[in-house]
Amino acid sequence: MKFMKLGSNPDTFQGDGNEVSIVASELVSDITVRIGTTKFYLHKSCFVRPLYRVEVVCDLETKFPLLSKCARFQKLIPTTGDENIDIHIHDIPGGAKAFEICAKFCYGMIVTLNAYNVIAARCAAEYLEMNETVDKGNLIYKIDVFLSSSIFRSWKDSIIVLGTTKAHLPWAEDLKLVSHCIDSVASKASIDVSKVEWSYTYSRKKLPTENGNDSPWNGVKQQQLVPKDWWVEDLTDLDIDAYKQVITAIKAKGMVPKDVIGEAIKAYTYKKLPSLSKVSMIHGDAKVRAMLVTITCLLPSEKGSVSCSFLLKLLKATNLLKCGEMCRKELMKRIARQLEEASVSDLLIPTVDGDTTVYDIDLILSIVEEFVRQDCKNAQKHNGGEVNDHVSAPSASMITVAKIVDGYLAEVAKDPNIPVYKFFSLAETVSGNSRPVHDGLYRAIDMYLKEHPGLGKSDKKRLCALMDCKKLSPDACAHAVQNERLPLRIVVQVLYHEQTRASAAATIRADSIGIGSYESSRSGATTNTEDEWDGVMAVEDLSLSKTAKLDKCGTAGTDAEKNHGGTKQAANGRVKGGATPKKALGKMMSSKGQTGERSSSDSSDSAILPSQEHPKRTPARSTTKSAAA
Repeated sequence: MKFMKLGSNPDTFQGDGNEVSIVASELVSDITVRIGTTKFYLHKSCFVRPLYRVEVVCDLETKFPLLSKCARFQKLIPTTGDENIDIHIHDIPGGAKAFEICAKFCYGMIVTLNAYNVIAARCAAEYLEMNETVDKGNLIYKIDVFLSSSIFRSWKDSIIVLGTTKAHLPWAEDLKLVSHCIDSVASKASIDVSKVEWSYTYSRKKLPTENGNDSPWNGVKQQQLVPKDWWVEDLTDLDIDAYKQVITAIKAKGMVPKDVIGEAIKAYTYKKLPSLSKVSMIHGDAKVRAMLVTITCLLPSEKGSVSCSFLLKLLKATNLLKCGEMCRKELMKRIARQLEEASVSDLLIPTVDGDTTVYDIDLILSIVEEFVRQDCKNAQKHNGGEVNDHVSAPSASMITVAKIVDGYLAEVAKDPNIPVYKFFSLAETVSGNSRPVHDGLYRAIDMYLKEHPGLGKSDKKRLCALMDCKKLSPDACAHAVQNERLPLRIVVQVLYHEQTRASAAATIRADSIGIGSYESSRSGATTNTEDEWDGVMAVEDLSLSKTAKLDKCGTAGTDAEKNHGGTKQAANGRVKGGATPKKALGKMMSSKGQTGERSSSDSSDSAILPSQEHPKRTPARSTTKSAAA
């Protein structure tokens, strides 16, 4: 730390424990200066006799120590008269300690200035008008030289001085001390890392972009490089107002990458709000809310400058502490731009007091809607302003967000207070085209049906209509056909599509075998082996045990049974110990007249396949033949 000593006379100021300071001299004091509860007994006219000198020339400085250097005292203290003078000063910046420094300087006593007291002394000297017009080499001049030649050239001293300016406003601002401190800190933070020669605090992990920079080269280890964010930790000691001014100045210089600025803001936030990751533990007040709003405003506008996880933590805190709609919307817009980076746990934002649901699904719905709008705009720019939602392929970000939304829906579905319209609205926000596989959506819907057993039939059908049975994996289909919570129509569609998939696989194999045998003498074309085909069928087919629960269901689809039940089963279309989807569908449809687990209204309405999915009808077969199949 830099420091400066002024004066040469010994310090003869004494305190008696009652906040009273006295100058030890041969003369009785005739001036009392009161600053708060502290009294200074000084001299209007005196002859200071240092302990180590026998005689001192009596000039203006020694005869009138205060008047010779302080223009304000020249106005308050008459040079004639023997009466004692009592002066009250209430508004001197820095208080009694700063005045003591100025008084000692007037008496020529030793004074030590450093980063912690120099701003207070400078403001007090300005208050007492200790400038060059009163006396050459006065205190103001000496302090200004010390600041420019030492303090502002030191990285850590500049930060310390900046931190002390808050206690001396508005004097520090009027004297340009704050702006000089900010410029000093911002200039050093913006300098090329190769020119950093001063000490700094750094105990953080390097940025991801810097990993590997210190690796050996040609067998010789390189000199340790200064990390790009070397300045981040030292600034965390500043209060939010000073920090805001420094970050704004750094941004204005345009020399620091946006991700480094974002990392600095993140580090500062976690330092000042260590419980941010545990928002439920934050007890907010006006200061915390103001800090969160300021941090949000400081975030760089560029995408990726801070992580989506950090943005969601900020949103969780601002939502809980009710920091205002403007702050909330700004964070939501930023989150939407990089929503594909989020995790399901990050999106589980609790609701504020008064809401019956556990998580704020409306907040996430707004974010997803904003993401979809932004993704649509990006697609329009990429395609020259013309986008056909039914034809254009979804972006990679949209596919990722669809998976995240499905995972989020599966979590919030466990809340019995989530109304079905909110669940449906969020699921519908991401189009089915953005889900190459609908397993995640099926899992979320099944979880909702499980936690809401009293859901009406129309709501069940509306939810299940979100799924595309053709996009369910074999494992999901196997689960769906024995899921008693699903409407019968959905189970029939799943069985039908599994049958279609198995038939298509059998056709492809048959064609492959035929072509292979026909061209075996002319071509090196390969075909599926018997083991490979068995593996495919084992995944695609459904076992009879998985569909046995459907035998109880009443059916209205004898035509479907006649069309599919009597078809001859291919020899390779079976799984050992199981049955194909065709047989399972025929068995379910032939159980007409039995009392099922689902209602008759559900069965009659749900057994009808979509028009475009009806199989080609064949001549009617007897019930006996169908059953035999």
